[in-house]
Order: sequence, then C-alpha cells, then structure tokens
Amino acid sequence: MLIAGEQNGERSIGESKRKEKTLPGRRVCYALGCEAKRTNVRADVSPKLGDAAHVSSLAIRLAKASGAGERLPEWLLKVAVARGARHYERPFDLMLPPDNPAIPDEEIGIALCLEQHPYDLDKLRAASQLLSSPRVDAARLCRLAVQERCEPVLLHIAEVAGKYAPQQEPWGTLRKQLVPRRVPRTDALPHWTRLVSHTGVTREGPSHTDWLCRHE
Repeated sequence: MLIAGEQNGERSIGESKRKEKTLPGRRVCYALGCEAKRTNVRADVSPKLGDAAHVSSLAIRLAKASGAGERLPEWLLKVAVARGARHYERPFDLMLPPDNPAIPDEEIGIALCLEQHPYDLDKLRAASQLLSSPRVDAARLCRLAVQERCEPVLLHIAEVAGKYAPQQEPWGTLRKQLVPRRVPRTDALPHWTRLVSHTGVTREGPSHTDWLCRHE
C-alpha cells in the first residue's frame, strides 16, 4: 500500500545521493554467502524498510551461474534491460558476463528486489517492468518472494499496478495469493509515478497514465 510521504522520502534519498553521503553498511560476498562489515558503502535495502538483514541463497546461486560474482547487482540490471525492461536502458560495462538463458525471468526479477543489495531504486523499477508480462509464472514468483523475503517489495508494486493496470499479470495473482509480510517502513520503495509512463495533453487527446509493461 502506498502511504503519504513516499515522494518526499524518495526525494530526500536522491538529495543524499547527490551529496555523495555514505553510510556504514554490509558487503555481501555473493560467491561465499558471507557478510563483511565495512564503512563508506551505500546502505542496503533492508535498513530502509526497517527489516532484518537476510543473505539470499538465490543470490549466491545466481552469482555462480551467471559468472558475475560480486558484480551480480549490475549483471541483473543488464539482463533485465536486455529481456525487456527497456525503460532503464543505459551503457553497461562490456566486461559483465552475457545473459544466461537458463536463469528464468522470475529469478532475475526477484533477485533485483533482494534487500541485501545496495539501495538502488532503478533495480526495483526494472524488476517491475521485467515482471509485468503474462509470460511470468505467478505461482513461481510467489514462492520465490516468500523464500527470498521480497513480499513487501512485490506487494508494493502489485498494489500500484492494481490502480493503474488492474488486469496486468502477475500482479493480480500476487494481490490475491501472496501473504503480506509487514515491515516498519515502505516510503523507501518506488513512488507510483516511477512505475508508470505519464503523457501530458497532446493533439491526440488528454493526458493518460500507462503501466510500464515489459517489451516482449
């Protein structure tokens, strides 16, 4: 559910990033599944939500399967864009490994939403667009969301989709089947305006808002 103050919260986070502030945080060793404390790193997602830290078994597996290792978050975004989240297209490091077609879309999308990653709203938005496709297996997505503790992120996206694209799958199924796991804060999650495409008044007619679906 969206709550008042999300836009302000997102703006303040953006201001902090522009000032290049850094916070004490954790560096997750994807290859080994361990945590290492360090300073001067961007905070990960879980503290932004007031949630408990979680080291993902999915991330460890994908880091090995992709060959991306410690660069897994960058690789995930690259793959999401290549598979249809084109709203977030940008140049990527040529040294990143290529896509691995054996890894399903549901795992790429969930991995982008993991709370252990450094906080980056573009990864959550890219997951939203990548997963906004009838080709996505909603039942598998629900299982992965619970397994990887991504229910707050997925349901946040699903609730926004319910307003602007109520028939869009897999979000309709998630609203019905995914059991909420409450977290203290949701203001750090993407504001609804960042999950849609909004056009102003044109010669063709009035303004309208479209959900950012995956380019198939």
